Amino acid sequence: MTIDEKLELLASDGMLLKRPFLVYKDKIKVGFKENEWFSFLSET
Repeated sequence: MTIDEKLELLASDGMLLKRPFLVYKDKIKVGFKENEWFSFLSET
């Protein structure tokens, strides 16, 4: 399975992951702590 196929599968079924994650450019944030997400997003 290619990376693109894996990403498509993840995008089609959100229940495949138990933790939210955010990928932006060369940064990745895993899990959800509201204040950390706001901080992460304000840096971009």
